[in-house]
Amino acid sequence: ALVPDLRAVVAAVPFLCDIPRAIVVTDARPYREVRDYLAVHRDAEDRVLNTLAYVDGVNFARRCHLPARYSVALMDDIVPPSTVFAAVNAHAGPTELSLWRYNGHEAGGIEDDEAALRFLGTHLADDTDLAPQTGGG
Repeated sequence: ALVPDLRAVVAAVPFLCDIPRAIVVTDARPYREVRDYLAVHRDAEDRVLNTLAYVDGVNFARRCHLPARYSVALMDDIVPPSTVFAAVNAHAGPTELSLWRYNGHEAGGIEDDEAALRFLGTHLADDTDLAPQTGGG
């Protein structure tokens, strides 16, 4: 969202999305560290969440109009699936999503990687690169 010359995005089980939700739905670190901090510093919630909003992937997704490929694993306790769905739903451009029903944070592994490469091949192909080269004179 912040880099003007990008042509596509691959977000494989994107971390740090919908942080306010993540800190209440998973016990995994580092979200647990935020929750533990807020359990002691109860008056700091607004300040903490406002600061974390600067790195929350949902906020970047809202600004991104590029084609994007996301993946999500429904058994992922490090990146809760609902936080990935929040980024996908906020994304301002076209998206595709691979859903790995029985996987954890590894998502689709090599199959996910291969699908990402196909996606990038489609979106990064430049018509001028495909044109036959002619000899100069």
